[in-house]
Amino acid sequence: MNWRGTLLTAAALVWASCSAPLLKLPSGPGVPALDAMDVILAATAACRPVSAVSLEMSVSGSIAGGRVRGRLLAGLTRVGAVRLEAVAPAGQPVFFLTNGVGFVQPGATLLLPRDNRVLEGGQFDAVLQAVTGIPLDAPLLFLVLTGCVPSAPVGGNALGDDWRLVTAGSYDVYVHREKDGTWRLMATVTRGADSGWRAEYSSFQDGLPRSIRLVSVRSRAFDLTIALSQVELNPTLGDNVFRIQIPTSAKPIALDELKASGPLGTNGR
Repeated sequence: MNWRGTLLTAAALVWASCSAPLLKLPSGPGVPALDAMDVILAATAACRPVSAVSLEMSVSGSIAGGRVRGRLLAGLTRVGAVRLEAVAPAGQPVFFLTNGVGFVQPGATLLLPRDNRVLEGGQFDAVLQAVTGIPLDAPLLFLVLTGCVPSAPVGGNALGDDWRLVTAGSYDVYVHREKDGTWRLMATVTRGADSGWRAEYSSFQDGLPRSIRLVSVRSRAFDLTIALSQVELNPTLGDNVFRIQIPTSAKPIALDELKASGPLGTNGR
């Protein structure tokens, strides 16, 4: 398999049914909510103490119109260290993608072990987008997967008795009160950007989501459902977790090559 084929496999570990409708969120400006800050604190009480997480992700949906399904093993920290391993049904993993912080291979490193190609010192969000279509940087990926708010909340409105729309930087955060009185983070939506995205959360366990739907807002570049399992909170993730052993024979691959042959390139459509 050549490296283009590997990237297509990474982008299309394939199968998915037609997309289900998005969650119907309440509309309208609402009225100022004096309890907005208390509500968002309650809805994120479980995620805020989390500084690191290891988990398994089952991903299905579509990227650039192509249906996808795959499984990834992940370790992430709040400060931006990331390790993603795309597991294949048999043989070597499809890819390893890390983001190092401090002195541990700083920047993004992508290894395609089947083709012995490597990219080193890249920007994590650019590499992740080239391989998967998802434009998230490392700290933001951590916050999305743990159901935390991407930016500091500054206030919000009440949309009826049981919904709050909280403003947090360039994000709209929708929080819902369940029948038992628990406030749940239901969706985070970026505002006013073609490259924006929307995350919907469900299947909560101990206050944290176990299912996340991640959708590009306008371009429909991706529509993915991510089921989380084997979740371990605040594990000890040593520096070695975020360091990839790169074969001395590995040949470099440029970001432009990844973009051309990844899910959003002409070879990946």
